[in-house]
Amino acid sequence: MPENSNDTLPTLAIIPGDPNGVGPELLARLLAAPETFERANLTVIGDRHVIEAGFAAAGLDVDLDGGNRFAFQPFDTIDAADVTPGEATRKGGLSILACLDRALEMAAGGEVDGIMFLPFNKAAMHMADLGHEDEIRWMAKWWGERANHVGEINIMAGLWTSRVTSHVPLKDVASLMSGEAIFEAIRLLDDNLRASGIARPRLGVAALNPHAGDGGNFGTEEIEIIAPAVARARAQQIKADGPYPSDTVFLKAKAGDFDGVVTMYHDQGQIAMKMMGFDGGVTVLAGMPVPIGTPAHGTAYDIVGKGIASLQSTQNAFEILTSMAQAKRAAAA
Repeated sequence: MPENSNDTLPTLAIIPGDPNGVGPELLARLLAAPETFERANLTVIGDRHVIEAGFAAAGLDVDLDGGNRFAFQPFDTIDAADVTPGEATRKGGLSILACLDRALEMAAGGEVDGIMFLPFNKAAMHMADLGHEDEIRWMAKWWGERANHVGEINIMAGLWTSRVTSHVPLKDVASLMSGEAIFEAIRLLDDNLRASGIARPRLGVAALNPHAGDGGNFGTEEIEIIAPAVARARAQQIKADGPYPSDTVFLKAKAGDFDGVVTMYHDQGQIAMKMMGFDGGVTVLAGMPVPIGTPAHGTAYDIVGKGIASLQSTQNAFEILTSMAQAKRAAAA
């Protein structure tokens, strides 16, 4: 770590994400803000030329050999000639996964307290033989038994959401739902909200069918699967309520009735959350041994290098992850 690191602060590993996306320039802007280092010590992992290109795109200067408030761990994953801004490529995907694995190694070895990654591109990762539904399952396999029930938590304007199914075809959602999966999504959200500082989170659970099944007229999943899972959570002192129709549960959440919402499938929550404000969203990959997260937006290939990508999601992700890492350190002390 740099000589001016603060032992009272958590240490985060940060990786630039897809070298062909806006991640490197957003990383540069985060590192250029002096207040960043009031919250955490940082270790940046990645290719020298990718990090330097990010600073150049952001209109900033950097000397990676010294004089910085962050540690730089050079890691060769992609040749400069193979960086093609604005395109999803296999070589970009290989770079993403190599940097991610190095950050995971540092976390497993106790060198860092958490990981923040700038946006990945799933198409590029699948080209690079990801071999899993998404990066969450890649990390869960990497951690093995050290990972609990894992899932993606999305955060927007103070509202947190988890989901029972994620990157799967909509036609498969009902068959993938189970009482255990719903209970674990509720528990995961409750655990992570507590880790963020909310002592007893209030959770709303969404239904699957229109009008929450209308007493069984439009489907029975609410009666047979969702309601029993909510009751199980309540029996374990989790303040969960539902199932509520998905067209009203977010109205209640927006009105302040809930700290978090559990949804049954990807777009059920994502559409509502992104309507609340696309630029500030954060994704936390819950169930891992250390806090891991990222800005919720994508690689924004269409604006790479233009210097117009919003930093808000990156700043929000950094603040949430440093708070969670600091709380984890305090709990272990």
